[in-house]
Amino acid sequence: MFNINLATIISRVIILVIAFSIHEFAHAWTADRFGDSTPRINGRLTLNPLSHLDPIGSLMLIFVGFGWAKPVPVNPYTLRQRSRSALMWVSLAGPLSNFILAVLAALPFQLNWFTLNDLYNAFNASGTAIFPTPVAFAFDFITINLVLGLFNLIPLPPLDGDKIAAFFLPDSWNRSLDKIRPYGSLILVMLFMVGPSLGVDVLGWMIRKPLGFLVGLLIG
Repeated sequence: MFNINLATIISRVIILVIAFSIHEFAHAWTADRFGDSTPRINGRLTLNPLSHLDPIGSLMLIFVGFGWAKPVPVNPYTLRQRSRSALMWVSLAGPLSNFILAVLAALPFQLNWFTLNDLYNAFNASGTAIFPTPVAFAFDFITINLVLGLFNLIPLPPLDGDKIAAFFLPDSWNRSLDKIRPYGSLILVMLFMVGPSLGVDVLGWMIRKPLGFLVGLLIG
């Protein structure tokens, strides 16, 4: 998992700066459009990565392949005053931005500027590469953005998917889920770190299979 070369580290650092900054800016911009000034007051209505990056989450992305940024503070009361769906749209904006970035990065594949043969050759040469090739960078950019988008859609706090799901669920379900929401982070750790050792591959069901489908769809 940690056997990565310099080219991969360089690639992931660049992707980290772009993907996380745009993801968090999307949350902040959407909240601001709904009249919540909280992100603006806290200096989060910006594309400056220094305002968004979390040190531990950044290192996780570089060395493991997924991570997190500092969450954008919002005022749910203000958002609900403007629209019942406002908090849902603010939450959805982050993952949606990652999917849009992945689609844009896939254009060279769709236009046949990059081919799967180019990607195969780049993988074969990756062991000695110092800098990522354009095709390898594009593939990493697509993959990591898709992983970030899919991961954040998981309906558990503190992920965006929790607030998205809450909008569509009946009130009775939300009241029941309120009892387990304080333990969301612990549940995530159990699902993704302890689960596989017990033969419960929730990660594969929620992320790997959709990821494989979407990557195949985007790069052909």
